[in-house]
This record gives sequence, C-alpha cells and structure tokens, in this order.
Amino acid sequence: MNEQQIRDAIAQSIQGLAGGNAGEKVETLFQTLGYSTERKFDLDSNDPQDFLDTFEWGEINQKRAMFSEWSSVNFLFQLTEDEIYVNPQVKIFNSSIDLSYLKSYIFLAISLHGNYYIRTQLSDITREINRQSDIPIMVLFRYSESFTLSVINRRPNKRETSKDVLEKITLIKDIAIANPHRAHIEILFDLSLNQLYKEYQFSNFDQLHSAWQKTLDISQLNNKFFRELANWYFWAVEYVKFPDGAEKDETVRNAVSVIRLLTRLIFVWFLMALPL
Repeated sequence: MNEQQIRDAIAQSIQGLAGGNAGEKVETLFQTLGYSTERKFDLDSNDPQDFLDTFEWGEINQKRAMFSEWSSVNFLFQLTEDEIYVNPQVKIFNSSIDLSYLKSYIFLAISLHGNYYIRTQLSDITREINRQSDIPIMVLFRYSESFTLSVINRRPNKRETSKDVLEKITLIKDIAIANPHRAHIEILFDLSLNQLYKEYQFSNFDQLHSAWQKTLDISQLNNKFFRELANWYFWAVEYVKFPDGAEKDETVRNAVSVIRLLTRLIFVWFLMALPL
C-alpha cells in the first residue's frame, strides 16, 4: 500500500471500533499500524475483576486506577522482537547483538463507563497499571464515542536495579471514532511500524521506544506543523494573485494576503476544533 492507502486504512480501522468485538477491532487497528503478533493471552471473560484475579494484581490501588470506571478489559497481545518485521521477510531487530533494556510490550484495551476523562485521570490509570508489571504496558482507553492511546516511558532505577522508574506518559487523546480528525490519523500514521523504521532505522526495543517518544513529543509535532505551514506558504506565493488594493507592489501584496489567509484559516480551524 502507498502512504495514502495506509492513512485510509487507519481511518477505516478507527471507524470499525464502533461495533463488533472490541478486542478484535482494536487488534485490527494495531495490525494496520504494523504491530501484529500471535502472542496473546485468551481470557475467559473481559470482566475487570477477572482480569485482576488472573494476573494477580491484588495490590493495585483501585482508587488511583479508577477501577470502578472500568467496564471491560481486553489483553490484546504481547509484542516481542520476534514479531517486529519491516516486511514479512525481513526482521528489524538483530537479537545477536541486542543489549537493549526493553524486550517487549503489552497492549491492553480498557473500556470506561464515562463519556469524558481529563488527561490526569487517564495518566494516573496508566501509571498504576504499569506499577503492576515489569513489562511496559500501552493502554488504549475506549469511552463514549472516542478513544485515547496512552504510551508510558520507563527506565531502570539506578539505585534498585530490580525496579523501574515510571516517567512521562504521552496521550493521543480523544480520537473520534465515527469521524477521526486528520491530525489524529497523521499521528497514528507516523507511529506505524514501517514509517517509524523509515525515519529512525531502529534495531532494538529501546530505539523503537525512543522513536515513539520523538514522534509524540509536542515540540517535534509543533516543529513539523510550522515546517509544513512554511513550505505551503512559500509554494502558495509563487502561484497566487490578489487584486490591486492599497498595496501596489504585487510581490508584497501577495505575500501579505497569503499570511492573512493563513491566519484566518487557522483561526477557523481552532473554532471548529472546540467542542462548542
């Protein structure tokens, strides 16, 4: 598939979350992004309490994890180096020289009862979940007609090597299922395995995780946005023509008019993005 076809497939996978088996639909989304594995743990049910009992998470702080808000839990899969391929024939990771700290990820999907949750709440749930596991856990939260993907950063504790330090949590928040925003599709496209490999050429889980963090870093996203905006501006001023007005110099008139057009479009976009 070309890049636009991948973007279209991501949008269709998101819209597919609207019905059917929640776990299977979320798995389809991750498969579209290139993360596919047979390493799964089939649970007898997706009841939250059964999940805690199965994985012996009895010490979880249920208040901090907002456990009363959980309506269902799906253990999607565990991703290891054996499932990381740039294509079906070529493995990315070189296990013979792999000295990386991270070795795998677990992906969970949690459905919540409420209609909306603030960043702090979803971050707290993610952090408390990761306190229960030695393996990093990425969580997809589903609520109302939206979902949020939560990615946590963790590193070894320098004083207690048997423990991890849980660091920054990054959220791709409130992705609309029925009509996903183009910006969300672009972020997920940038997180797809092949696109990440094309950009960063990683060879182990540490480098893969670093690629995720760089892709999700807000400063990187801002830089990308303004770079694309500048490129569009320099392209546009070569082609547009605005009618004569107070400014007689055509070059200055066109440049100023394009800037005014951009500022108005950005303002309208922000108004459209607000939940008014």
